[in-house]
Amino acid sequence: MPNVLKGLKPEKVWEIFEDICQIPHQSKKEEKIGEYVVNFAKQHNLNVSVDEVGNVIISKPACSGMENRKGIIMQGHLDMVPQKNNDTVHNFDTDPIKPRIDGEWVKATGTTLGADNGIGLAAALAVMIDPSLKHGYLECLLTTDEETGMGGAFGLKPGLFKGDILLNLDSEEEGELCIGCAGGINATAKLKYSEVAVPSNSVAYKVEVKGLKGGHSGVDIKLGRANANKILTRFLWHSAKKWNLKLSSIEGGSLRNAIPREASAVVVVPQENVAKFEECAKKFYEKIKHEFYSVDPELLLNVEKTATPLFLIDEKAQSNLLNALYACPNGYMSMNPDMPEVVQTSNNMAIVKSENGIITVMCLLRSSLEFSKEDLANMIESVFTLAGAEVVFEGSYPGWTPNVHSPILTTMKETYKKMYGKEPIVNVIHAGLECGLLGGVYPNWDMISFGPTICFPHSPDEKVEISSVQKFWDYLIETIKNAPLK
Repeated sequence: MPNVLKGLKPEKVWEIFEDICQIPHQSKKEEKIGEYVVNFAKQHNLNVSVDEVGNVIISKPACSGMENRKGIIMQGHLDMVPQKNNDTVHNFDTDPIKPRIDGEWVKATGTTLGADNGIGLAAALAVMIDPSLKHGYLECLLTTDEETGMGGAFGLKPGLFKGDILLNLDSEEEGELCIGCAGGINATAKLKYSEVAVPSNSVAYKVEVKGLKGGHSGVDIKLGRANANKILTRFLWHSAKKWNLKLSSIEGGSLRNAIPREASAVVVVPQENVAKFEECAKKFYEKIKHEFYSVDPELLLNVEKTATPLFLIDEKAQSNLLNALYACPNGYMSMNPDMPEVVQTSNNMAIVKSENGIITVMCLLRSSLEFSKEDLANMIESVFTLAGAEVVFEGSYPGWTPNVHSPILTTMKETYKKMYGKEPIVNVIHAGLECGLLGGVYPNWDMISFGPTICFPHSPDEKVEISSVQKFWDYLIETIKNAPLK
């Protein structure tokens, strides 16, 4: 096994994390990482079980003299987001993640790192085998499919845990305590099209948008980064109106919770419009690059001649599609009036794909207000209904309502101040956490979320700050030592 991270502190956390990197564990394919965790627990004589949806549950009795402390459940998820750079050869089903040290950070080589939530998972397992730690009753809840639908949290049954406090280890800014998050819902629109003949005087092009940073559709949506699907739509819509562009196929984005970094389309234009179309593409690229120069400086628009396609999408379907994609809300809709730095409502127009007579558009809507989430869903449904598409909503999950009077919040604020001489930041986040769902099953749980500093999750730029992992670990240990009394 590689020892790229050997010597980093805390050693056991990084050792386990590097083990995790060797095991493919993208969402919905967590069998191997689940087996690793179960074997790890058995090797260390811990009580372990797997529920019917694949969640792994580990427990450990309280140390002598600590039986009067409230039980703590450390919670994280087993899966990671599979994203890679266009020029990286990597099979997430079989290939290990290749971590590397880059100054003060650990990054991956051309792919997502999986620090979300591999560091939290590694820390929870390291706690369970730490022989020096004085602790009350400890449990781990390690869920499946968090990144693509929260399947593990949705499938969790009551009556499996004895603990009273849930420490969610899935936040991404050291020194911050999260006590609330947005809810979300998936929208899928499907528009039928017919295949029609390509006019004889047509010249075919492949249009590509790439080079974007992308990122987490909750954490990074407020940064105003470019969405490859929206940029491609703008160009296609304008060119269809101006130069009689016809669409053969379109594909962009790969995951609902990742801002799309790449999108492409195969199109044709009449021979007589070729020169003007190519000149228009150059001017559009200059303008769009200037528009996003500060947040996506590597943005590329490539328009190159290609082989003539076998068919085109019929004119009505093309018009309806491009109008709907252009009108579909995207990015952050509103900010939280009480916490102006936090997004309140957003949409990520994540995936667009034409195939076998169907164009599928997938979005992920988020809001900390259920009423606003419903309003945004209605808005998106109206846009695509006008275009003749069928719209389905599924996977709705609730937000996590903050509890500013939480006992564990009080304990953790005091502990952090003693350790680091300052108060931690207490906030709510726009990303989805499992706490809202878990609290519905276990309403007695006192919940809080925290973690090390992880930047740009859900993208190949993902990185975790080495020093913050040590601080996160030390803080986790002290929190467990100082768990509130029963």
